[in-house]
Amino acid sequence: MTKKRLILFLTILAVFLIYKSGATQFLTLEFLKSNIDSLKQQIQVQPLLFILGFFGVYVLSTAVSLPGATILTLAAGALFGLAKGFVIVSFASTFGATLAMLISRFFLRNWVQSKFADKLKVINEGIEKEGAFYLFTLRLAPLFPFFLVNLAMGLTHIRLLTYFFVSQLGMILGTLVYVNAGVELSKIESLSGILTPKLFMAFTLLGILPIISKKIINSFKARKVYKRFKKPSKFDYDMIAIGGGAAGLVTSYISATVKAKVALIEKHQMGGDCLNTGCVPSKAIIKSASIAHLQQSASQYGFEKITTDFEFKKIMNRVHNVIKKIEPHDSRARYTSLGVDCIEGEAKILSPWEVQVNGKILTTRNITIATGASPFVPPLKGIEQINYRTSENLWQMETLPKRFVVLGGGPIGLEMAQSFARLGSQVTVVEMSPRIMIREDEDVSKLITQTLEHEGVSIRTSTKAIGFEGHSLIVETSTGSEKIEFDEILIAIGRRPRTKGFGLEELNIPLRKNGTIETNDYLQTIYPNIFACGDVTGPYQLTHMAGHQAWYCAVNGLFGFLKKFKVDYSAVPWSTYTDPQVATVGLTESAAKEKGIAYELTKYGIDDLDRAIADSSDHGFIKVLTRPGTDQILGATIVGVQAGDLISEFTLAVKWKLGLNKILSTIHPYPTMAESLKYTAGVWKQNHKPDWVMPWLTRFHAWRRG
Repeated sequence: MTKKRLILFLTILAVFLIYKSGATQFLTLEFLKSNIDSLKQQIQVQPLLFILGFFGVYVLSTAVSLPGATILTLAAGALFGLAKGFVIVSFASTFGATLAMLISRFFLRNWVQSKFADKLKVINEGIEKEGAFYLFTLRLAPLFPFFLVNLAMGLTHIRLLTYFFVSQLGMILGTLVYVNAGVELSKIESLSGILTPKLFMAFTLLGILPIISKKIINSFKARKVYKRFKKPSKFDYDMIAIGGGAAGLVTSYISATVKAKVALIEKHQMGGDCLNTGCVPSKAIIKSASIAHLQQSASQYGFEKITTDFEFKKIMNRVHNVIKKIEPHDSRARYTSLGVDCIEGEAKILSPWEVQVNGKILTTRNITIATGASPFVPPLKGIEQINYRTSENLWQMETLPKRFVVLGGGPIGLEMAQSFARLGSQVTVVEMSPRIMIREDEDVSKLITQTLEHEGVSIRTSTKAIGFEGHSLIVETSTGSEKIEFDEILIAIGRRPRTKGFGLEELNIPLRKNGTIETNDYLQTIYPNIFACGDVTGPYQLTHMAGHQAWYCAVNGLFGFLKKFKVDYSAVPWSTYTDPQVATVGLTESAAKEKGIAYELTKYGIDDLDRAIADSSDHGFIKVLTRPGTDQILGATIVGVQAGDLISEFTLAVKWKLGLNKILSTIHPYPTMAESLKYTAGVWKQNHKPDWVMPWLTRFHAWRRG
């Protein structure tokens, strides 16, 4: 028997013996009133010993949550008087409550934290920041039984000394009321008569007081940051969005939909990076490259040979035509028709309510910063002499490079590496980390590495770029430095938020260590009416996340005085559009291990799927993490054809807590790639079938056959 189990057994045994012996009858109002005189006589004989014994009994009853603390508090007033009784109970109750919290922590916290670590993350962070505040509120308001408070707080990471002293302070008023009632013991007919409705309301109001105080303090803080600015008496707009990418467009769209007066300021191209230099052009060239790839895989489809003659310039022309075809969706004309004032120019935030553009000052109740991010270019030696490419100028290339180097093994770098290799370039990927796709699990990274290398891409991991000499990249590996020659080089090692040149410095809006704008759970900056969303604030640099956050900026800005909403990151999907594609939502296996979150793994090989076999796309896998013993999905990763589309079903399941049983019982059309999700759920079900029932079922059917 482990130490923890032994202590638990002894604790339960002690409580059982207390109840079995009938000792709890001494913790009743009737017993106290009928024996008060004899108890007072015992105090006179041995006062110190009686006080110590009373203190110990009080601590023990509170620590193991016996239903007698109220009687003991009354007894303290009746036996020792108001002053002495208050001191005894005040410290005894705090010691007992702290012991109860420690018991809960000892027996339950590790189990609860490991089982529900992802759910408790926000709670733990809140307790770390404002645990004392919430505990004080709970102690003041008699809405929650104290033993439940002790149990719940034991499951958190609140500091022991904080818990002790805040409990001591928070229980003072309640202790005074009950000890004072004990002084007048003869007048008490029932325990319910002590806490009158008026007194209950008074305590509840006291409990609410810290919350009201916090709102008042926040109001004063807001006034403090606004102090040096003069607020306009009237406003031109309800919302001004700065930046015409996904975040700014959605903020403007939602604001206009609810009939707010909104302006959208964009200094260059509407649609932002995604339309003009990111998602759209990259997917266009990926499609063209996939057509070229058919000649290399012709035999899989029964062809002797497929010839694909092309001019690279025409492929790039197609990319630009795709952009032009989608442009109207994000155009100034469309958003103007929706009721948005679209302004072309550079914005400058002058105050929390003033934005200057084209020499004119516009006033607004709210501002949303949605300026996005730009490619990060490292300060490598000799880089100023290199005509390097980033996602911004890659699309101006008109000649296919013979030797193409991609610096960075993330999604952008790998998508372009595969595309240019399929079009005929000799491609080398240089990645400083031990493997590509470092954010994904190792088995995912391994499969994509094997696929790219099979298609002719050279993957150089654990390789650090240190500079340039002519058309050579100087790299450092474990064996020394070497040169990698190139005709074109793409730098794709990350993106840096755009925070310079439009007034953040003058307003002293703080940035995080990674350079993003610091915002709270409601996407507010230090100025409650200035919001930020998208790549400029993070934590995800995804177009669909920018649109998701924009809803919160618009709603919290326009209606936050009535109700504010915390941004929801519970089910965030992301995709890499290599072939095969990689799509993930929720926890990855590596992230679960890193955070110490318990999980069960279910894996299904797509090589088993009929539709994949028919399409000669029978490669890849699906892996799902579930909470142990349940079908609740913690996260899922798909590696295969159409993974970016298929992940949506898992995203829905994670968001709305739909388990694998729900997916298994949903009809999926045959033959489709979507069936793979149902079959994955089937693998989970097979792994969790009740084996002990099977022999009985065999006997049952044999009996029915006669």
